Amino acid sequence: MNQFFLDEAQAAGQDNQWASFGMIGFWILIFVVMYFVIIRPQRKQQKEEEELRASVEIGDDVTTIGGIVGKIIAVRDDDETVVIETGSDKTRIRFKKWAIRSIDTPDKQPKKDGKKDDKKSKKVNLDKEEE
Repeated sequence: MNQFFLDEAQAAGQDNQWASFGMIGFWILIFVVMYFVIIRPQRKQQKEEEELRASVEIGDDVTTIGGIVGKIIAVRDDDETVVIETGSDKTRIRFKKWAIRSIDTPDKQPKKDGKKDDKKSKKVNLDKEEE
């Protein structure tokens, strides 16, 4: 009779061992999913923002994280600042590069589909649609 209980206890111990491997696998799966859903896209976005801020040049129209819109008149690489000119009275304000949210100059904006914006082709397409 004691042998029966010992066999049952041993079988239950093996089941618990497989259950612990299942839990470890479950947590690994959760981490992998979280990496692809949250961490990877965030790193990609940070890289794009760093490239955007590194590519600012004099004459670019920019918007800051505070909502101030202006044109860059000076870029200082030594202390990572830019000077923008804003308003009708040409007020000059100095900002850190990390405070730039977007570059509003049309030729600096990235194309989503990778194609060049061709005004002639748009005009031709519009003319064809009217006929």
